[in-house]
Amino acid sequence: MKSPMTSIDDVQLRLAGQDYVCGRALATVIYLALTLNRPLFLEGEAGTGKTEVAKAIAATLGRRLIRLQCYEGLDASSAVYEWNFAAQMVAIRRAEATGETPPDLFSDDFLIARPLLEAMKPQPGGPPVLLIDEVDRTDAPFEAFLLEALSDFQVTIPETGTVRAPEPPIVILTSNRTREVHDALKRRCLYHWVDYPTHDREMEILAARAPEASAALSREVVAFVQKLRTEDLFKKPGVAETIDWAKCLLALDMIDLSPEVIADTLGALLKYQDDIQKLHGSEARRILDEVRAEVG
Repeated sequence: MKSPMTSIDDVQLRLAGQDYVCGRALATVIYLALTLNRPLFLEGEAGTGKTEVAKAIAATLGRRLIRLQCYEGLDASSAVYEWNFAAQMVAIRRAEATGETPPDLFSDDFLIARPLLEAMKPQPGGPPVLLIDEVDRTDAPFEAFLLEALSDFQVTIPETGTVRAPEPPIVILTSNRTREVHDALKRRCLYHWVDYPTHDREMEILAARAPEASAALSREVVAFVQKLRTEDLFKKPGVAETIDWAKCLLALDMIDLSPEVIADTLGALLKYQDDIQKLHGSEARRILDEVRAEVG
């Protein structure tokens, strides 16, 4: 088991070792969540690096990452466990054919553990990192269930009983704020809003994730994306899109931006046709001219 993070500076240093550039405020709330064994609730626009926080923490601590991807209609049983009905039927038919006593159909042999149950079990290397991703996609009943599960770090399987975590997992919840998550769930957690990075921090992120990009190209890319976020778009590009776009430009052997190459690669940066249409032609040229005037 790797050593725990011992200070806020240690959090920043060790996450940087996983190519995750972490600001002081986020590092502080991560340190407190780990020290106090409190769930961490990260909210912000899509593409600002919330999911990557959980991945970086798991990697730097040498813990298993268990991800529960939330979606509309997700219920408690789907998040906790299910029974392997096909295997149960085979066992019953085999017992009928051989005249043997059927096995216990509600034993661990037939249990399929889903993320919440898996996170309650002992794991090599220590308690896992449980990522409950995009919790805002679920509904109020599932939030109520999560509140109970995270309060006691236990889940109940009606056929076999309650499973309690010997050590609480490191829990990270994310929300893109497509709807408001109930206050009761937020109160159970330490909260942090993950905003779009500043120009300087996005330069650091790009240097970590696309180190082969020249300083000149990185400056233009970051300045263009930062300017683009001030435009009236349906979906503003996140950090993930900045990284993807830079890598696309590198794959095309681009050393600087031009209106033509911007038009050709907008699909890496914007994900809605209406937004892409706005940036074709004179708009892309206008933004690029403004960027170059600022970059100098």
